[in-house]
Amino acid sequence: MSYPFSAPVDLRSDTVTKPTEGMRRAMAAAEVGDDVYDEDPTVHRLQERVAELLGKEAALYVPSGTMSNQIAVRVHTQPGDEILVEASCHIYNYEAGGPAVLSHVMCRPIPGRYGVLDVDDFEGMIRPTNEHYAQTRLVCLENTHNRGGGRIFPLANIERICAWAHEHGLRTHLDGARLFNAVVATGVAACEYARHFDTVSVCFSKGLGAPVGSALAGPRELIARARRIRKVFGGGMRQAGVIAAAALYALEHHIERLHEDHENAQRLARVIDEIDGLVLDPPDVHTNIIWFEVHPTVATAAEVAERARQRHVLLGVGGPQTLRACTHLDVTREMIDYAGQVLREVMAELAATRAKVRG
Repeated sequence: MSYPFSAPVDLRSDTVTKPTEGMRRAMAAAEVGDDVYDEDPTVHRLQERVAELLGKEAALYVPSGTMSNQIAVRVHTQPGDEILVEASCHIYNYEAGGPAVLSHVMCRPIPGRYGVLDVDDFEGMIRPTNEHYAQTRLVCLENTHNRGGGRIFPLANIERICAWAHEHGLRTHLDGARLFNAVVATGVAACEYARHFDTVSVCFSKGLGAPVGSALAGPRELIARARRIRKVFGGGMRQAGVIAAAALYALEHHIERLHEDHENAQRLARVIDEIDGLVLDPPDVHTNIIWFEVHPTVATAAEVAERARQRHVLLGVGGPQTLRACTHLDVTREMIDYAGQVLREVMAELAATRAKVRG
């Protein structure tokens, strides 16, 4: 099969997108100032827009989603505290031990169902007030849930969990890196999801396609403290309007189109589900992320990914038998069809090779 595209079909992550031409023009024309002095007008507009979308008093632009989440952990806790997280969440697994390193707090992981928890899962999880124990201070949820296959956290579960947390004097934070995927998939407004949380993080450099940045939103006084923590963490930026303009452009032009990524993910998932030796896990795809397993009698995930790479299809390897495919604005429907055909061919070849070895 000849390769029909000018770039690889890169399904490793939705972070690999390139700025669109319109986004580049917005960046080139951005009005800028020194944001450490709080003088960048484009950053101001971005922060005001994020706060408006999320129904919060204020927002803070930061370089990454990891920094946004870690600022939230720091602003809500004291050293020696404990935070309650779902066991496969990003804050606990993919942020380099940030809660321990930066805030000197412990994570208490709670096993969910593809990343989703309900209020009953939190029963007995608050530590007693006793000098022997870490103090439970914060509940963190993730929507959509990366390791849960882009799973949408049900709004009813969020309402129950956050009500329980606030009733017991705990703070709440939402890692909403892909929150707008949930918004587009459900029709539930971002502010409706966000209103249950003290702070919310959203990311511009994933499905929205901007090159840099996330934002943390919450009460004005808390965001003022967060700004100081951003400086401590090395996140103060100077003429950041150049990249903030890309994030603003993304908010205006790239939210509604997320349904295309969801449709492409469904399209690819249907093909994967039909291929012998591959199993969707989770079995249903909510948004733009597909996790799937390679049967160990056929191949390893790395073998499948390497053979796909040789045919210009890039996949994420998440474990010895685990692969991830993530759709985004740089992947067309035609590319998805090509990727599906490549997976069919690769798995057929690997199965034939194993059969020959056994025979």
